[in-house]
Amino acid sequence: MGSRSAAEMLGLPVRLHDIRLGRPVDLLLDAAGHRVLGFVVVNGDDAHRFLPFAASQTGDHEIAVASALMLLDDVGFYRKRGLSFRSLVGTDIVRGGVAVGTLVDILVGKSGEVDELEVDARGTSLRVPAMGSVVTPPAATAA
Repeated sequence: MGSRSAAEMLGLPVRLHDIRLGRPVDLLLDAAGHRVLGFVVVNGDDAHRFLPFAASQTGDHEIAVASALMLLDDVGFYRKRGLSFRSLVGTDIVRGGVAVGTLVDILVGKSGEVDELEVDARGTSLRVPAMGSVVTPPAATAA
């Protein structure tokens, strides 16, 4: 399977077999924005949990986990150390010192690497390689 859209992944339920455990509301990236750390998931009890990307498998219709224990309670720990995908949407993307547009989406590879950025360049949707692109992150982290 190729790259997946972050926005598309956020629309998938998190399931253990056929049991719905929650829904992702954000994707957290490493501080450089090059790799996905995991998902912020809201459970049925409206609690926020962190699901490490490496502990999940994204399919066509769900984000599957092997155990409900993969949903970690301390989401604040990861929010402080990562970048929120949702907070990056709309920020400027620069390549080679030239602004190319604003971030709309990211495309994530099978192992969690950010492969491409989807940008809005004055009303035109473009995909640019993530490598060599600079995302102007907000001043604060995802917290």
